Amino acid sequence: MISKRKIIEIDEELCTGCGECVPDCAEGSLQIIDGKAKLVSDNLCDGLGACLGSCPTGALKIVEREAEEFDEEAVEKFLTEQKKKESTPGGGGCPSAQIKTMQPITPCQAANVPTAQKGGALSHWPVQIRLIPPNAPFLENCDLLIAADCTAVSYGSLHEDFIQGRVVMMGCPKFDDQQMYVDRFTELFKTRKLNSVTILIMEVPCCSSMLQIVKKAYDDAGADVAIRQVVISTEGQLLSDTTW
Repeated sequence: MISKRKIIEIDEELCTGCGECVPDCAEGSLQIIDGKAKLVSDNLCDGLGACLGSCPTGALKIVEREAEEFDEEAVEKFLTEQKKKESTPGGGGCPSAQIKTMQPITPCQAANVPTAQKGGALSHWPVQIRLIPPNAPFLENCDLLIAADCTAVSYGSLHEDFIQGRVVMMGCPKFDDQQMYVDRFTELFKTRKLNSVTILIMEVPCCSSMLQIVKKAYDDAGADVAIRQVVISTEGQLLSDTTW
């Protein structure tokens, strides 16, 4: 049914695509699509405006207009479909998502092989956040590295300084489903014992939403593990290294 009611409106000129509003939308009605926040469907938005305070540019506001009525059943169905789509244990039947544990080369071995054959410090597959189920065996009792995609090409010593000895989960908080990230990390914090967590991001604004995602998941799960936060410049330099 169409009626005049309050609903979210997004100013695309002001929206930077940072995604900070996404985790605050419990209905999943906000997603980052083509680099901008979008309202997925009118009937998924309750119009209460829980997302307003998280927007750093003021791109979100509540307006009153003709819109489809808010539908709680549609919200439940949508969220269930999203979780099924993103949370298939073991990555479903896609060969790229099959879980495996590898034996990274040791420093001693590396000293005795040509540079081109040394390989890296990666100990498992897959590495994308959306492809790693929270019950992956390599996540138990691990030192976890949550890294923004761009750090892999910006920081030259990534394997030596950050991947060595850690399980890595990589993703882009700007272009991926942020609510899925929150749900995945929340379940991970609840069900897996982690020794430590390191978040590695770029200095660019859209990367900061990875911190908000992890913080929300951390709080929702009632986690108790030290979080190290490292920021890399676009020139590949370490800008900050803090723990919270």
